[in-house]
Amino acid sequence: MKYVDEFRRPELIGKAREEIRRLIDPSRHYRFMEVCGGHTHAIYRFGLKDLLPRNIELVHGPGCPVCVLPMGRIDDGLALARQPEVIFTAFGDMMRVPGTHGSPLEQKARGVDVRIVYSPADALKIAEANPDRHVLFFAIGFETTAPSTALTLKRARERGIGNFSVFCNHVTIIPAIRAILDSPDMRIDAFIGPGHVSTVIGCRPYEWIARNEKKPIVVSGFEPLDILQAVAMLLRQLRNGEAKVENQYGRVVPWEGNRSALKALAEVFELRPYFEWRGLGFISQSALRIRDEYAEWDAERRFTVPGVRVTDPKAAQCGEVLKGVLQPAQCKLFGKECTPEHPIGALMVSSEGSCAAYYTFEHRKAAVGAP
Repeated sequence: MKYVDEFRRPELIGKAREEIRRLIDPSRHYRFMEVCGGHTHAIYRFGLKDLLPRNIELVHGPGCPVCVLPMGRIDDGLALARQPEVIFTAFGDMMRVPGTHGSPLEQKARGVDVRIVYSPADALKIAEANPDRHVLFFAIGFETTAPSTALTLKRARERGIGNFSVFCNHVTIIPAIRAILDSPDMRIDAFIGPGHVSTVIGCRPYEWIARNEKKPIVVSGFEPLDILQAVAMLLRQLRNGEAKVENQYGRVVPWEGNRSALKALAEVFELRPYFEWRGLGFISQSALRIRDEYAEWDAERRFTVPGVRVTDPKAAQCGEVLKGVLQPAQCKLFGKECTPEHPIGALMVSSEGSCAAYYTFEHRKAAVGAP
């Protein structure tokens, strides 16, 4: 199988569903956490929760990089954007993320030079085309997008482009999983491992979860059959009393990861001692910062960054949803004050945010009385 439509064939999905039913223990309640926003989106988009037995609960983890970014970092970036010589660039899913004084899109409406780019290389091109301005790229993402930022920084250095810098907000997935496992109010039986991140870091970094925490983990793709197969693989491990790392997404994810990408990351970035995550607090060595060799292109060294710390709106329960303590619809603001059109919390902004995905594919379905 190599084409997308093959992973959506009803007869194959039906077989996977029957295998899941054969593997479950009817007297047991299972809690599986997917730690990738792409999985959360796919689960709601394809209605996969409706295909699973009721005693399998899918818990949505902190897999959306836009959602885990604290509001203070957004405020810091927008403070730099308001400087007259700066052109602020970022991915499109950042444009509506609320800061204390509005989102990047709202700042643009007030006259700030804010531009959407599709890659950091696009931001570098803007810097080359505007030598009298300073172009700041608001970098965000897990290890999935960090290599492109690293390669762009290398290119800026090679070309001597001095009017370009990166405000780095890249985070790493392993410390976030560790923080979830250390949380006293969290019970997880197994993990659906992130497919996108794993294309870069591979599967080996997850081995400690199986070895030390005795939790099965299956790295999965994003099509319906991928996710159902991953659930079946987790159930099989639990039935057999096993805890190991398996790679369901072998057609894309190499066990050892992408060596070229990892080399670029190691050259340009190092781990931060601490970084704040929305809902999880400060986690040690959970984010990347730019190495001294690239300090000239580090926005946090070129500019005075306010270092703002802001508490999310008290009524928005983003932290509890991010940790899987609450389901999206259990938040007090969900579907009322907080909607994709008027988001209060970050989980309602990005299409990979669990609240936005639930609202789009579950909440609206219920509203129109769909079966």
